[in-house]
Amino acid sequence: MNVIKIKNLEEAAAIFKKIGVDPYGIDAMASKTININILLEDQPCKIANIIKQEMLSVGGDAAVARGSVSCSVPVSDILIMGTLKQISALARKIEKQPFGLNLIAGSILKILGNIGQNEYVLKTFRREIHLGKKTLIMGILNVTPDSFSDGGLYCSQQKAVERGLQMVDEGADIIDIGGESTRPGAVSVEASIELKRVLPVIESLVKQVKIPVSIDTTKAKVAKQAIVGGAEIVNDISALLGDKKMTKTIRDAGAAVILMHMRGNPRNMQQGNLVYNNLMGEVTDFLKKNSEKALKAGIEKDCLVIDPGIGFGKTPEDNYKIIKNLSQLKELGMPVMIGTSRKSFIGKVTGGEPEQRLEGTAATVAAAIMNGCHIVRVHDVAAMKKVVAITDAIVHTH
Repeated sequence: MNVIKIKNLEEAAAIFKKIGVDPYGIDAMASKTININILLEDQPCKIANIIKQEMLSVGGDAAVARGSVSCSVPVSDILIMGTLKQISALARKIEKQPFGLNLIAGSILKILGNIGQNEYVLKTFRREIHLGKKTLIMGILNVTPDSFSDGGLYCSQQKAVERGLQMVDEGADIIDIGGESTRPGAVSVEASIELKRVLPVIESLVKQVKIPVSIDTTKAKVAKQAIVGGAEIVNDISALLGDKKMTKTIRDAGAAVILMHMRGNPRNMQQGNLVYNNLMGEVTDFLKKNSEKALKAGIEKDCLVIDPGIGFGKTPEDNYKIIKNLSQLKELGMPVMIGTSRKSFIGKVTGGEPEQRLEGTAATVAAAIMNGCHIVRVHDVAAMKKVVAITDAIVHTH
């Protein structure tokens, strides 16, 4: 007798096939193996009561505030608890009911569809990048004098290009080039300075490598010229909020874009109130809102990647909590990138300067991949390539 852990429908189907279940039975029963919890916040009592009763009727349950039945409280959070099959049944039962339940049903069905997706295609104007079967490595190439870990190491074009080529040899799948430090307390630089740093490196590298090059910037002017120079991904830590022209620049070029969660800006993000009432909820809602804005503006969904912003307006404890709960971002239906490499929250546990945080970085990379990450952004490509290979072997075995 064994307890079996089933993480997705593919794993359920594999077990059923081994048992010898009829194909019809596999289709009918697979969704019963996946348990899901969905939290709805601040809902009117009548909504809470309807959902509670409907979930009970399909064999699941919903937790609501004690006063919601008598409506002695104005609103209640609702935790819907059930299998994939039960929650699908709930959505079908409430989609034609009043009080906005049809909208809730639509949102639930969208979430269920998204969490069932395991593979993605990221499109740029030059290629399609397949994600899900293996984790991609984005190599960090900072051509800045003041980045927290490698500032000043690659300020010359020759050294930067040599490092980029070295990362390709080490197994990088993407090279991310940045000309402005985003370390805590960093001050923004003029676009002209940023371009002077990054453009010659981009133009040189794209002539020599076959992998995509990304530009790490929040400025539309920098992104536009970098794209002309050969970059095909924009890594925007402001999630398109830093420059009102950025969305149009990316849409018109057909570039891919990485949207990151951050409170404030690099100069002030680690100051003041770092308390979250619901950390993963706030990160998820921010990324959902800004990805929807991008979609409405004409950027295709297959061009979007999301990043929870490790170290950007979070405490060390927050960063570890995000890595632990990274799978919750799957509900958004987009590939996830994470950047933990050499960051201070690792040093809070292991000690040491940035270059001494290799083992800590490796642990965070492995944990992130096991919790649903598709791209890891790292300094130490050669070492992380091995970490990624082993973690992928664990994740993708049945």
